[in-house]
Amino acid sequence: MGSKKHKKHGRKTQDKSLYKTVIDQITGIFFPIINCLTAASIIKSAVVLLAAAGVLQESSGVYQILFAVSDGFFYFLPFFLAYTASKQWRTDPFISMLIPVAMLYPDLVAVLENGKSMSFFGLTVPPSVYHSSVIPVLLAVGLLHFVEKPCNKIPEAVRGFLKPIICMLIVLPVTFIFFGRIGTWIGDFLTSIFFRLYAFNPVVAGAFMGFFIQPMVFVGAHWSIVPVCITNISNMGYDVILPLLGGAVYGQAGAALALGILLKDKSEKRVAYQGALSAALGVTEPALFGSNMKNPRAMITACVAGAIGGAITGTAGVHCTSFAFPSFVTCIAYVGPGFMTFLISMVMSFVIAFSLTMAQKKWIVKL
Repeated sequence: MGSKKHKKHGRKTQDKSLYKTVIDQITGIFFPIINCLTAASIIKSAVVLLAAAGVLQESSGVYQILFAVSDGFFYFLPFFLAYTASKQWRTDPFISMLIPVAMLYPDLVAVLENGKSMSFFGLTVPPSVYHSSVIPVLLAVGLLHFVEKPCNKIPEAVRGFLKPIICMLIVLPVTFIFFGRIGTWIGDFLTSIFFRLYAFNPVVAGAFMGFFIQPMVFVGAHWSIVPVCITNISNMGYDVILPLLGGAVYGQAGAALALGILLKDKSEKRVAYQGALSAALGVTEPALFGSNMKNPRAMITACVAGAIGGAITGTAGVHCTSFAFPSFVTCIAYVGPGFMTFLISMVMSFVIAFSLTMAQKKWIVKL
């Protein structure tokens, strides 16, 4: 009986170690860019807010330059991830950055991000969204780690140019044919479930999207809903998906703020507070990558709060009349039927996530 208990305990320890190992790897990749991520988020939110208030014109040089540096950071995120992943997984940083060079090459983006496919030696390269993506570049650098090892045995006289050639001939086709589509598959699958649920009951659909949208952001799968929302606004004049996501944004903000209070390490506290501020302005990546995903209880609490907020919004039939991810900064796009319910849902999600995360102090501080 004692040996069975010991084995069970050993399994739990192994599972926890595996989770901790994965989270430590992810943290090691995202932590070096958290400050830039937060800065870009704040600049972007401030510029959008000033434009909405009429202080800045979208056609002005000030707006365009500041928006370019802030939005550009998220667009070219795969470059930053390729570099930090190369440090984490000990690959050549310059060879690693050749991967996003190809992924974001304008001619390829013009084809693959517009729903068209291409052929590579008879194999189909499916359409995929690569800008702001996370999963494809991380899988590609992970594969590069193993491809590089045998290449290091090439004679030094020719290794300098042969190594990147061999690595790219192996890694890039796999990335474009297989890795690039993973985030889109996840997004398409969840979006199809959403529409079935929305036809059945908007409240249930709101809870579903409110819970899953932030995990989708974490893997870059949320971009699959963007063309759907844009098409809805173009064809019908409004969209019903975006309003359901507001609670999820403020659920992340509430959880991150609670972590900032609860955590003991000064650097972790700072990152959590930065994430909470950024999420309050409508950009959740710093909270996700910097603190919440490292603390599974806080992340689950944030998703539950998002589900509650999405369900509340689903009761009111809120519409979004121009494309803008939900936040108090962009709420002008949501003015109309159910607008007050939309605002209340975001406040409630924040309060619920903050309160429930604080209530789990005993477990979170141990992590």
